[in-house]
Amino acid sequence: MSGLKSAIVLLLVASACTNGCQGLDRSEASAPPAAARAKPGSSGDRAPLVFESIEMSPLWHEILAAPGRSEADRALDAEQRPGEVFTFFGITRGQRVAELFAGTGYTTELLARAVGDAGYVLAQNNSFVLDRFARAPLAARLEKPELAHVHAVERALDDPIPEASIPLDVVVLVLAYHDAIWQGADRARMNRRVYEALRPGGVYGVVDHLAAKGSGERDARSLHRVDRRLLIDEIEAAGFRLDAELGLLRNPDDPRDWNAAPSAAGPLRGKSDRVVLRFIKP
Repeated sequence: MSGLKSAIVLLLVASACTNGCQGLDRSEASAPPAAARAKPGSSGDRAPLVFESIEMSPLWHEILAAPGRSEADRALDAEQRPGEVFTFFGITRGQRVAELFAGTGYTTELLARAVGDAGYVLAQNNSFVLDRFARAPLAARLEKPELAHVHAVERALDDPIPEASIPLDVVVLVLAYHDAIWQGADRARMNRRVYEALRPGGVYGVVDHLAAKGSGERDARSLHRVDRRLLIDEIEAAGFRLDAELGLLRNPDDPRDWNAAPSAAGPLRGKSDRVVLRFIKP
């Protein structure tokens, strides 16, 4: 088969998988060019396509190597794998992006560097996070010239995005959906607000530590983890479609019975079984 014909066949298979190809064998599933390996979701898996790995875009190579990043931030890169995760979410130059639960701004700075001066980044925190650990560190980070186009807001999680920031291309929530649970946020309202803030085709990207299957809300506070099914059900209820999952941060050896919070994980930090989900606003 010629190279051109092969490329056409692979694109057709990838398109079919996007619309649900759970019945195909793994070897039949093709992935977009950025993906190194992909497989169709298994029976009962809500993700139509699972990317086992993904190639970081050249932009994200540039961002992670940029001068001016702190050594503390660079040390987190191996644990968080932001280059691959945000390549998967499609974050690039000129976009309008929001981060919920921005904390001290590790991810916020990366997003700001990625979208560039022509882009816009909204960094949301609630008063609970700011008062306990994030207010001063985030303010200091925002002094960097690379973050001049970041708009930091103090808003409740169930109403996180001001009207002035709409429309958005991407909203990310990294390792914090479980916090919305134990802090008692109205998650249905939060997810609806994210849906309303995104343009059609926009991405809601969520990363979190996984709890035991079927655990519901049980481990959100004690172990800082979320039940995958609960997470997907709640976000899809707002109107989103689960588009794909990235398996890069999965760890099948994690018993999911220890506290994954950074302050409690100790030497296990970065070794939790984490889910990376890409939802699309139709």
